[in-house]
Amino acid sequence: MHASTVRSLLVRGMLAGLIAGLLAFAVAYVVGEPPVDGAIAVEEAQAAQEAHPAPDAHAGHGGTAAEAPEEEEEAVSRPVQSTFGLATGVLVYGVALGGIAALAFSFALGRIGRFSPRATAALTAAAAFTTVYLVPFLKYPATPPAVGNPDTIGKRTTLFFLMILLSVLLGLAAVIAGRRLAPRLGNWNATLAAAAGFVVVTGVAFVLLPANDDAVKAGFPAALLWEFRLASLAVQAVLWAVFGVAFGVLAQKVLAARTAGAPAPAGAPIPG
Repeated sequence: MHASTVRSLLVRGMLAGLIAGLLAFAVAYVVGEPPVDGAIAVEEAQAAQEAHPAPDAHAGHGGTAAEAPEEEEEAVSRPVQSTFGLATGVLVYGVALGGIAALAFSFALGRIGRFSPRATAALTAAAAFTTVYLVPFLKYPATPPAVGNPDTIGKRTTLFFLMILLSVLLGLAAVIAGRRLAPRLGNWNATLAAAAGFVVVTGVAFVLLPANDDAVKAGFPAALLWEFRLASLAVQAVLWAVFGVAFGVLAQKVLAARTAGAPAPAGAPIPG
């Protein structure tokens, strides 16, 4: 594939990522923000209880034993966080991942089977969603802000990104294994064998890697937690589904135009 074609696909991938980011932002705002607000309300209620404990019967009428600390003013207000901040984060995320997925598409096209550009884009998006988000999510599911132990944020972040790296590497290994097994087992059986191997090795990794036992504080409402996690999953599913469809259409047009404009091979009859 020529460098100019890869560059065109990269631009289309970033554009498709922007389109997907816009729709994912809409889902995140409508579905994801209510559980975030609920989690913040729970955190504020717990902080208020800690700051204003029940009065001691032996303390007399002189007031509480200690003054509540003054609340720190937020650098960015909550309305700005839930609108412009959320939109900026989701759009930048979509454009960046769209560009990376476009490069992965350029490498995968023609190497994973005789699939059309649209089918290859859909498979690339499905593989990216599975390895980059779904598998790490199953091991370390998302939690609302200010819910987990702040002292273990670094550890939890490291484990999450380690799971992403491991999932991506295992996904690549499964693709390579499937390609090598195809001549002996056939495409369908090789795909099933590679997928089964991916599931088994991923399951072993789930067992060996430590759990996030302190990711959620005791007493946090379970319904609110799962509402947030399902919303997070829905945002990612919409992002990658829309990207797969949009980029498939754009990539099909780019490659069709390149094919139509390519010179005829030597010795081919010239119509006329």
